Amino acid sequence: MVSIRQCSFCGKEIMPGTGLMYVRNDGSILWFCSNKCKKSMLKLHRDPKKLKWTKAYMGGAK
Repeated sequence: MVSIRQCSFCGKEIMPGTGLMYVRNDGSILWFCSNKCKKSMLKLHRDPKKLKWTKAYMGGAK
């Protein structure tokens, strides 16, 4: 069965066949729904709690 993943940055659901998988040197896997989320987390080191378009900003709403 194919599973629906969740974006490591914004919390949005990622449908099968879409998104980006990033593997760190320590073996941890990060899933991103878009290049915007990937750059915000890895390159710009932004805090998702301070961005209005993330679920963490909305209090972790599901």
